[in-house]
Amino acid sequence: MAKITFIGIGVMGGPIAAHLVRAGHDLTVYNRTRSKAEKWAAEHGGAFAASPMEAAKDAEIVITCVGNDDDLSSVTMGRDGAFAAMQSGSLFIDHTTVSAQIARQLSVEAQGRGIHVVDAPMSGGQAGAENGKLSIMCGGSKEAFAAAELIMSVYAARIVHVGGPGAGQTTKMCNQIAIAGVLEGVSEALRFAQASKLDLDKVYEAISAGAAQSWQMDNRWTTMAEDEFDFGFAVDWMRKDLGLALEEARTNGSTLPVAALVDQFYAEVQAAGGGRHDTSSLVSRLPKGRA
Repeated sequence: MAKITFIGIGVMGGPIAAHLVRAGHDLTVYNRTRSKAEKWAAEHGGAFAASPMEAAKDAEIVITCVGNDDDLSSVTMGRDGAFAAMQSGSLFIDHTTVSAQIARQLSVEAQGRGIHVVDAPMSGGQAGAENGKLSIMCGGSKEAFAAAELIMSVYAARIVHVGGPGAGQTTKMCNQIAIAGVLEGVSEALRFAQASKLDLDKVYEAISAGAAQSWQMDNRWTTMAEDEFDFGFAVDWMRKDLGLALEEARTNGSTLPVAALVDQFYAEVQAAGGGRHDTSSLVSRLPKGRA
């Protein structure tokens, strides 16, 4: 049993922390909205703290799952940040999707304090978190990863050590770049089938077992056809992630023309009020064809 601090009890962090409690670990949680931390502790057990520093006191492991670079910087290196309370030899795991730059910065800051760090963004969404079936891509030293893997195996189905500090975040960018292109392709194929007056169920049956198959097609084809988007990974979040990828591309010299184009398509979805809709709402900007 480990003494763990979990910072960020949202739609992803809450279920992950619950898995850790069920596995027998001693948890203290912190959330910027205190009422969420109190409610989580009442439902799942464990304790809640008034600040990241207080939560991290005496913790062997600190895990974060917050919103963006600024949030992560605040809860780790801020005035009441967790790093100030963490002991040499402790482990820090970050599940936030953030820039590779801050992941590398945290690694350097932690190294000076004797803290092991793993940047570990995730794929699998809320359902993956709730079912303990997340895919996690990790950056950090071999030693840090070995320690983190034992903990993450409680709530993940696949855990891959990609490379050094920041490698987890850049791999997550690869994930989002690929998803953006696939969703645009599925959206165009669906609208083309509708314009051709085809039976959409039969089209899916015909193409989903071949080279066109994808997770997005398997899990979103039907809901996209029915214009249902009130669930899943939000467009607002996807735009944040694509923005990180486009910024990193300017640093590493790569070109992302399709990702940049799809990002602008998502901006149209946002402008139409779909910022909190699932990323499959990309199809909503395409006309359905002649009646």
